[in-house]
Amino acid sequence: MTTGIRTESEAAGLAPLARRGEATGWQDKPVLLRLLSIALFAGAWEIAGRIPVSFAFPTFSDTMIAFFGLIADGSMPSAYLSTLQPLVLGVVLSTFLGVGLGTLCGLWRTGEWLLIPVFIVLQAAPVAAFIPMVTFIYGIGMTAKTLAVMILALPVIVLNTYKAVRNVNESLLVMCRSFLGTRWQTVAKIILPDASPVIFAGLRLGVAAGFVGVVLAELLITPTGIGDLITFHRSRADYAEMYATIGSIIALSTLTLVFLQWIEVRVFRPEKRGT
Repeated sequence: MTTGIRTESEAAGLAPLARRGEATGWQDKPVLLRLLSIALFAGAWEIAGRIPVSFAFPTFSDTMIAFFGLIADGSMPSAYLSTLQPLVLGVVLSTFLGVGLGTLCGLWRTGEWLLIPVFIVLQAAPVAAFIPMVTFIYGIGMTAKTLAVMILALPVIVLNTYKAVRNVNESLLVMCRSFLGTRWQTVAKIILPDASPVIFAGLRLGVAAGFVGVVLAELLITPTGIGDLITFHRSRADYAEMYATIGSIIALSTLTLVFLQWIEVRVFRPEKRGT
């Protein structure tokens, strides 16, 4: 009997190891897969540029040379210094307003009926159509660009926060009431902590929308920063520099979102750390 029990326990313990050994390979090396994906993309870009698919499509090597040239002459760092100001300001304002309004709508039924339809419409509407109206009212300065970022980022944050607060685990609320918790204790110690993973995911999506908003603002309102570099090099037919600028803003937004996703997994979703 003892031998049988030991055998079963050993089999139960060795089964996950066997499955782990079967899964070992490319699936356990996501970094290598990502590097391979980037290498394949760069190779396809290089081939397409050398064919060429279009006279306005440079090779990957020419684009990288232009990228380092823009960094060396200081034009790209100064452009980002101008671009990041409305982006950071708009995202910060959207975070505070979005989380506050989303929490209010999740807790207050009247607020839900009054505000949520507005943000649903804003999220579904073509944002480029709002840019001329914002320019007409607020001019072509920092205020207009910050509002362009907020028009895109705020609805995402509000709606994600509202859904997170509305779908809090009911058993936690019942437990808090059974311990005679006040309304503020319920919000501060139960609702917001339980909703924080979805809220932070909404913030990450809001940052992604903010990047889209700041680029639209700089292309449609006034060509400054990254928008100025894109417009200037396009007008001069410096396509390698234009693609380098576009690629840089895509790379920056991707790295920012990857970093925020890493924070989300480490802080708010510990159950996904091993995946």
